Amino acid sequence: MSGPAAALAPVAFPPLSRATLTTLQVNLGYRCNQACSHCHVGAGPTRTEMMDAGTLALIPQVLAARAIGTLDLTGGAPELHPGFRALVRQARAQGVTVIDRCNLTILGEPGQEDLAAFLAEQGVMVVASLPCYLEANVDQQRGSGVFARSIAGLRQLNALGYGLPGSGLELNLVFNPQGPSLPPPQQQLEADYRRELEARYGIRFNRLLALANMPIQRFAAVLRATGELERYQQLLRANHQEANLAAVMCRGLISVDWQGWLYDCDFNQMLDLQMPCLRREDGGGVGSRRHLRDLLSWDPAGAPITVAEHCFGCTAGAGSSCGGALA
Repeated sequence: MSGPAAALAPVAFPPLSRATLTTLQVNLGYRCNQACSHCHVGAGPTRTEMMDAGTLALIPQVLAARAIGTLDLTGGAPELHPGFRALVRQARAQGVTVIDRCNLTILGEPGQEDLAAFLAEQGVMVVASLPCYLEANVDQQRGSGVFARSIAGLRQLNALGYGLPGSGLELNLVFNPQGPSLPPPQQQLEADYRRELEARYGIRFNRLLALANMPIQRFAAVLRATGELERYQQLLRANHQEANLAAVMCRGLISVDWQGWLYDCDFNQMLDLQMPCLRREDGGGVGSRRHLRDLLSWDPAGAPITVAEHCFGCTAGAGSSCGGALA
């Protein structure tokens, strides 16, 4: 095939397999105090899905059984789960690094006035969404008044030592493009954020993580409505970099949904692209889908990773992962 038809033909994403499991990323529920246009989860104030106590109790057991060094908590707003603080204390007592995917505005919500102090006391790494250092851009993407509340949250964290040299309290910011485009180079963008946030608001932080928007869920619906979905998917495919495959997050991370089901990444979770089923012990047909409890005895190293069209969002350009650019 040649010509325009070949340019539009779907390209299969290369096969991947797992390396050593280092990070357990857990979605505690879809309830959030915001409803952002780029949210691939579709989280918001009216969502009711929350992890139950029995599933929550499995998390420290799995961390110990698999010697996992990092627990990455997300949502929704993970802090809204009633078991959030107890889980953080348990994981930290086990010597596990805990990441809180924080939207910043949660720090000012009623009942959360002491949340920032709790995070600092436990030495939690805060990864905070701030898609731009300009107020108008943030409010357009995340809602009116969100920028001012985010700056207030950052000031709370800075006052406790987050983002300051020698404090041991890590504060990383997350950038997402406002539309269907790849993030600019992370290093230069970080320099811009550092300069502008300190000059305008006195805000300091450790690192900026530049993440591509995934064409799924709420963001995909916006692109579809504006006729830009296929163009964005083509942009991701055209900018695929083979070298990024070695560092994609799914090789060392497992994503857990609010019911305890396992996925290769957070994006697969939102699309319900399940990990391959367990084989029955008797060698018979297909067994059950993988659950958090399976990690008590199952080592996923070497297992195949479920890939699809959206995976090009992680390998396009400088690459994108929960830890920012790959290149």
